[in-house]
Amino acid sequence: MVKAKKSAKKEAPVFKEAFYDVISRPVITEKATAASEHNKVIFRVRPDVTKAQVKEAIEALFKVEVVSVNTLNVQGKTKIFRGAIGKRKDFKKAVVTLAKGQSIDLAGGIA
Repeated sequence: MVKAKKSAKKEAPVFKEAFYDVISRPVITEKATAASEHNKVIFRVRPDVTKAQVKEAIEALFKVEVVSVNTLNVQGKTKIFRGAIGKRKDFKKAVVTLAKGQSIDLAGGIA
């Protein structure tokens, strides 16, 4: 007896504005620039998003093929502000690995 395949859930269509809510901004540091040589791009994302949401947003916005997404939660540093102890906000980073031969131009429009 052959089992019938289960149909995939149909989700509501996601609009382009929702993708901009997932990704805050790219991370442009020396380490992030060095990672770009290995087809990796680093973005700061909302703390509540999943890897699947990040992958979908990157593929839709930049028209590239994403191989994998690794996320990490960065704890805010404790700092002293004018003699008072304070804490920076926690945030989440996503390291996006692109398919071979694909790239994202983060410095587009900068002369």
